[in-house]
Amino acid sequence: MRTYIGVDYHRGFSYMTAMDERGKVCARGRVANDREAVTRFLKRADQGGCGAAVLEATRNWTVMYDLLEELVGEVHLAHPLKVKAIAEARIKTDKIDSEVLAHLLRCDLLPEAHVPGPAARMVRNVLRQRMFFVRVRGMIKNRVRGLLDRHPELAASQPCKDVFCREGLSWLKAAPFQKEERRLLDQELKLHDELDQRIRQSDERVEELGRADERVELLQTIPGIGKFFALLLVHEIDDVRRFSNEKKFFSYVGIVPSTYSSGGRTYHGRLTKQGNKYLRWALVEAIWPAIRSDAGLAAYYSRVKARAGPNPAKIATARRLATIVYRVLTQGRPYYVTKAAIPRLPSVQSCGLPAKSGSRTSNEE
Repeated sequence: MRTYIGVDYHRGFSYMTAMDERGKVCARGRVANDREAVTRFLKRADQGGCGAAVLEATRNWTVMYDLLEELVGEVHLAHPLKVKAIAEARIKTDKIDSEVLAHLLRCDLLPEAHVPGPAARMVRNVLRQRMFFVRVRGMIKNRVRGLLDRHPELAASQPCKDVFCREGLSWLKAAPFQKEERRLLDQELKLHDELDQRIRQSDERVEELGRADERVELLQTIPGIGKFFALLLVHEIDDVRRFSNEKKFFSYVGIVPSTYSSGGRTYHGRLTKQGNKYLRWALVEAIWPAIRSDAGLAAYYSRVKARAGPNPAKIATARRLATIVYRVLTQGRPYYVTKAAIPRLPSVQSCGLPAKSGSRTSNEE
């Protein structure tokens, strides 16, 4: 008889409920998150047939997923936002959550989430660490700029507009700040230099990871997509064939409007933003370098901006880029940049972006 196991996973322990095909609970209890304890529970729940387990895609779910995959064989990952029986319950306990998961799996009503392979998970961790380093470095730069704003008499003598260029950093390290301010600035600059080194090391690792992947090379033919963004897109998407069409890919990215339709009336609201935030960030960041170097994308952005405004134009262009990414990956062919005059885009300059054209983004922010 087949056994269904619902797992409510937590950092220090998990609550497991095992039931048979009729929905009768065979075993339940709190289990430590180690191989020995999980094995004991599975032996206690064994009904003499093959089993299946399910857990939600919560923080660090891969720990229990990998363990169960070795011991059970068939493991499912539930989408946490779609398991309404748990998310909207008035009475919510570990015991109830694990039992609901087991029932959903038994009745074949489980809303499943995609499970990337171990290699894709490893690359994602590398890329997300680099994004974390860049974000923290940006915070440090803002703190240093704030310190300079408190001393306008010194800031007026800085040698270059960007104080974080090589000449500007040399000036910062020698500028005559007051004793306490000098100590604070030295600590900030030391942390900035350390993060710069970490980011360079991450860039070297990104270069290694993307060297032998044909998909990364194909995506780099798209304007605005450099090595980092290409590697990010490949491993956040994982297997593009799981999306049967472009619209489903848009939904996964989270660049479709929310919709409310009832009584013959339909309303469209803000973006759902319920998809993959890393894919959405990458596609939006790639817009500006893309429209500077591709006439077709620049013309499309200008048309939508004239009709609906800059923000809708930005999201529409992000969807156009998502379409290109989807087709490049599904068809396995490069993208060819439109060779025509690129219209002037004053909105790009108004955002503080340089006017110099280029087909690759720096991927620094």
